[in-house]
Order: sequence, then structure tokens, then C-alpha cells
Amino acid sequence: FKDGSQKDLLNFNGTVPVKYGNSYNIPIRLWILDSHPFAPPICFLKPTANMGISVGKHVDARGRIYLPYLQNWSHPKSTLTGLIKEMIAKFEEELPLYSLSSSDADRQSELLSYIAKITEGETDMKSRSKTGGKIEGCFNKITVVGGGDLGIACVLAVAAKDVADKVVLLDLSEGAAKGGTMDLEIFAVPNVDISKDFSASADSKVVVLTVNSLGNAQTYLDVIQSNVDLFRGIIPPVSHYSQNAVLLVASHPVEVMTFVSWKLSSFPNSRVIGVGANLDSERFQYILTNLLKAEVLAKDAWVIGEQGEDKVPSWTSCDLVANQTEAMAARNSREKVANRAMEVLKGKGQRSWSVGLSVADLTDSILKDKRKVHSVSTLAKGCCNINSEVFLSLPCILGTSGVIEVVRLEEDPLVQEKLQSSASSIHDLQQQLKL
Repeated sequence: FKDGSQKDLLNFNGTVPVKYGNSYNIPIRLWILDSHPFAPPICFLKPTANMGISVGKHVDARGRIYLPYLQNWSHPKSTLTGLIKEMIAKFEEELPLYSLSSSDADRQSELLSYIAKITEGETDMKSRSKTGGKIEGCFNKITVVGGGDLGIACVLAVAAKDVADKVVLLDLSEGAAKGGTMDLEIFAVPNVDISKDFSASADSKVVVLTVNSLGNAQTYLDVIQSNVDLFRGIIPPVSHYSQNAVLLVASHPVEVMTFVSWKLSSFPNSRVIGVGANLDSERFQYILTNLLKAEVLAKDAWVIGEQGEDKVPSWTSCDLVANQTEAMAARNSREKVANRAMEVLKGKGQRSWSVGLSVADLTDSILKDKRKVHSVSTLAKGCCNINSEVFLSLPCILGTSGVIEVVRLEEDPLVQEKLQSSASSIHDLQQQLKL
């Protein structure tokens, strides 16, 4: 895979019979992932030298096949035979290949080779247009999944900060478009597309997940399980269409849903992060600097751990003063200021638009490879003697590949105890979920 990871995959090569006036045998290749049958296969046309690819609704220039059946793949309802039946039906509506003359075949071979190099990142500056523009298709694209208030807030914040070249809002709600998504269409926000088709998300650099189940669940566990069920139909297709994306989870509870996204996507944990305490940390630093006039403390101050009441302030620097007595006094003074700041922070709610601004802040750091530190939900195993696979907010350096490095925290027994307690309760909850 493009991220350097390797897996043993099973592939089938063969032809499918298609009637389009005459009968044609269309050569295809199916790559079966190790997550089969829960995840759909990756499908390609395999044109011979005398065949050209008809780029269209269901096929791209590389021969990658996109079908509703793949987008809506759900075990055990979806099967390979069902996939092939739909493939035949769609190809009979729009034939994916055409015959080439010898000279055209040579040009087509060169084109496919060039496309392959672009895909693998092998092109250099000479490959760019003479005007210095971007290679076609190589731009910063973000997909926001969910047409609710939070999803729309994320789209508007990303658009306002001019973070991306294109934003796709995947509105998966049933029935007519909600007021918010309809208004986005009416007022034509620049570079924003609205779709219900997962294929519209293809080749996104960042996929933001904002959906939450609105079912009639009775218990907290039921609510989370309904969210897990919802994610089972979302994560595989968006991961399939954007295999190098960073998944940014804003759905609740963010720690658990980030874990679920990681498991369902099979992405490396560095590319699956939750919005976590980024908003709280930014507010915390602002309160320290502007309200409490403790600018020196704010520089290394973070809110970490679990979102909600169990979040905790911490620092990434412990070089207070050289003298031990003075260090203890400085630490006590710092804790008093931190407690005051946390009290102020408690009065601040997290509305959709404020979370949207936080999401735009995170996507900006990722897309522009800023290597900026944010407190985001990341895999905490190995930190603070946590041995379970749980996600907690920790200060992380973010770049185009997601989490580049987790910044080391000051050793504080009380902070570690709270993180371990959060990890234990989250892990117990995860163990009760049906993934």
C-alpha cells in the first residue's frame, strides 16, 4: 500500500460476459482484502494492449471500478457473485472498454504508465504544467460525512479558513435534503459539493466523521452500539475510496468512535485520530494567556485524557526552576492557576460551530504539514503504563500522514492515575460492543 504497509491479498483474474449489441468478455481483477467478507474487494479493469478505458461513472482512468454495490457492501448480504452481477448490469449500460488501433494502443500504454507514476507519487516538477499549476487530481480535498449541524459547521469553517481546494459533504440522511444542506446548495458556497454517493469522496486527503445515530436506544451502551452499527456502513466505503486519507472523528463518544474507525478501516493508528481535547486545549491556553496573564505557563499547557468531566490539565515541559524547593512552590502556583483556568473552561459549551472551527484548525495542520502540536485522540497504548487499545487525547505533532509523534508529557502521578482510570473505563465499554 502507498503508506508503506504490506498485506497478503488474494486476487482473481478473469472476464465477465457483457452484452452491448454484441457480446464482450470484459477482463477484470478483484483484490480480496484480509478483512473480507466484511470489507468489499478492490476492483480493476485489466485492459489488454488493444483496449482503451472509457472513463465514466463507474470507472476511472486507472481502470478502478466503482459501483453502488461496493459502496453499500454489508456482510452477510453482500457477496462476490452479487457484485459480479451488478458489474455486468452496469457495464451493459455503459461499456467500460473500447478497441484501439495500434498507434492508439501505444499512446494508451504510455498514458496508463504515466497515470501509474502519478498515483505512486513518482512524478517530478517536469510533470507539472508549464504554468506551474498542480497535476490534475492532485489537490487538497476534504470529505465531511454527515449533513447535520456539526457536519455543516465543519464545511463552513473549512471553507472560511480556505483550508481545502474542494470540500465534499456526504449527506447520508434519508428522504429530502435537510434545511442546512439545501441552503448550502441554494447559496452555492464555493468549492463545496453535496452528494449521497460515497464515490464522491474518492481521493480525499482528510475524511471528517460527524454522524451520530438518532435511534431510540434506551441505555448509553445501546446509543454507542447504534453508532457502531452506523459506522459499519460508512468506514469501509470511505476507506476504500480514500485509502491514504487521515480519518478525523468528531462523532460521540469520540474516544470510542475513533477506536471503532481504526478497527473498521484497517488504517495505521497514526492516520485515525479524534478531535478529542483540541478545542479545550486551545481555550485553556487562551484563558491562561489572556484572562489569567500566565503566558509562560500557557505555552506548554494542554488538556488531555477523556472528553467531558474526566479531562485533565497537563504540561509538556517540567523545567520549572533548578532549586527543588522553588520547583515545588512553582508547581503549586502553576496548579492553582490551572485549576482556575479549568473552572473558567467548565462554563464553555461545545456548540457545533466551535467544534467546526476546531476541525478546520486540525485539517489545516494536516493538509499543510504544519507539524503543529494539538491535543487529539490517539492510540494511548504504551503511554502512562496503559496496556489496552484505547484512544485518549494526548499532545501530538500533526502532518500530512496524521500523527507524526506523541509529545512526551511531564511525569505527574495524579495525571497518570486519571489517564489510567479513563483508559480502564473506556476499555471496559469497548469490550461490550459488537464490532
